[in-house]
Amino acid sequence: MQTVHLSNFEFDFQQRSVRLTIIAYATVALLIIMTANTLSLALVYTALFFGVAVLLYWLLRKSQVRYTLTATHFQQHTFRGGWVIKWNNIQEINQCTYNIDGWHQPLPWVGIRLKSYSPYLNSICPRIISEILLSQRGLLYLGMKQHHIQLSEFEDIVLDPSLYRSVDGQLYSGLLAMLANRMSYQRNYHGYDIFIPMSDLGIQGDELIGMARRYIAAAEPELSHQ
Repeated sequence: MQTVHLSNFEFDFQQRSVRLTIIAYATVALLIIMTANTLSLALVYTALFFGVAVLLYWLLRKSQVRYTLTATHFQQHTFRGGWVIKWNNIQEINQCTYNIDGWHQPLPWVGIRLKSYSPYLNSICPRIISEILLSQRGLLYLGMKQHHIQLSEFEDIVLDPSLYRSVDGQLYSGLLAMLANRMSYQRNYHGYDIFIPMSDLGIQGDELIGMARRYIAAAEPELSHQ
């Protein structure tokens, strides 16, 4: 299976549109700098344009989310870090839905159900855990609502700091425990542990699901799975 790269948007200095934008920005900046009445003012303009360029580049990189699909694993890359999942640790991948009176309404999330939490928890960058916990609060709320759980319990479980022990005996605390507990709650309410916003993919959700299932089918089975 070939390696595939996905992203919520493309930003590459080799792209013609990016190079044209840089040339246009540099041209405008140079013209303004050349009109400066004094050397000190020209230096101020230079520093200002350079600072704006660096800020824009940083904002673009910060907002970019990328995914890599290889023959062995599925990986997320963000400005803060990411995670890695081996294909043979995925039990199911599908679009998340919301049950309203027996009707399943699709949600803009791709859900992944794992066979074991430990490999995922051991691979994830701690810097993105807080972002996951905060950005998926609404999904947790919907899950509780569709299962008719008293919403007064939401505050108790939204950031559950209880120690978490995995099925293979590993004990997790702190942010990792919060993430593991959240995954457990989400599995009870939605049937999945990990959720990927479709807006982060750059392709349709069903395209990723179909692609991922082909990688899962082609992946070598894990010889010893705890």
